[in-house]
Amino acid sequence: MYAQVVEGSGKGVKSAKDMSPEELDFQSKIDAGQKIEPKEWMPEGYRKTLIRQISQHAHSEVVGQLPEGNWITRAPTLERKAILLAKVQDEAGHGLYLYSAAETLGISRDEMYDQLHSGKAKYSSIFNYPTLNWADIGAVGWLVDGAAIMNQVALQRTSYGPYSRAMIRICKEESFHQRQGFDIMMKMCRGTDAQKAMAQDAMNRFWWPALMMFGPSDKDSVHSAESMAWKIKINTNDELRQKFVDQTVPQAEYLGLTIPDENLSWNEEKGGYDFTDPDWDEFFQVISGNGPCNAERMRARTEAWDQGAWFRDGLSAYAEKHAGDNANQGVKDV
Repeated sequence: MYAQVVEGSGKGVKSAKDMSPEELDFQSKIDAGQKIEPKEWMPEGYRKTLIRQISQHAHSEVVGQLPEGNWITRAPTLERKAILLAKVQDEAGHGLYLYSAAETLGISRDEMYDQLHSGKAKYSSIFNYPTLNWADIGAVGWLVDGAAIMNQVALQRTSYGPYSRAMIRICKEESFHQRQGFDIMMKMCRGTDAQKAMAQDAMNRFWWPALMMFGPSDKDSVHSAESMAWKIKINTNDELRQKFVDQTVPQAEYLGLTIPDENLSWNEEKGGYDFTDPDWDEFFQVISGNGPCNAERMRARTEAWDQGAWFRDGLSAYAEKHAGDNANQGVKDV
């Protein structure tokens, strides 16, 4: 649940001799592990990269409510409904934290929404796949949130203070989401043959999109070096993908599920699993707006925005009136 295609300034990593005094001081703080705060000087490329990454992360949290929100009324028990409702509510809160963090960089929330609704801003490709049955909700929690938290734990150490602090709260809640999904899959796998078959089908459909969540291969991620130097990113895409596979394979074995990769095998030399790369052509097609549910997701978001205009207008009118009342009261007090 985070941005996948994050570009830097395009200028690459500067050497020390090419940096200005301000840039040298800034980089020395980064190298020393200090957090950069909103009012401190920062390179424009750093600011723009953060805005792009944090806003896309926020968009992913908000759009990520849609595949699961569709199942709140159809969850099999009252307890499952309550748990899923709490989870979807958490995702809305995560979006709020992240939009607030991005606003400290000088971009308004309305501008970020405009970028999302116009298609200029991206969100995680995983949310453009449908959730066809209840087992898919388990797969989303286990695999999708599991992949998300793999990245987000590292982002607690990102160099920008407001982003780092937001991630501490988010990671605590995402760990609950991952366990919720695994619990659903465990119930399905210990149920009837038909239920286990549903769990395996969900695994088959969500495994590859989950691997894509870490973004393109390092060799195709041309701006990663800049983000790594600034400690916006802590690990490369391929490092995180490898960690996710190594963690998830034993979990799948415990559930009795088969990962749909004929080339999956343990590599003793590297101490991890060898696995097949996802279909990157599919990834870039989905990111470009041609996935199974892209149009549906954007239609839902824009309709919600348009239908909520009356409420936003009411809040603005109330705030203006309240500000006017306070100003008049100040005059009387004088």
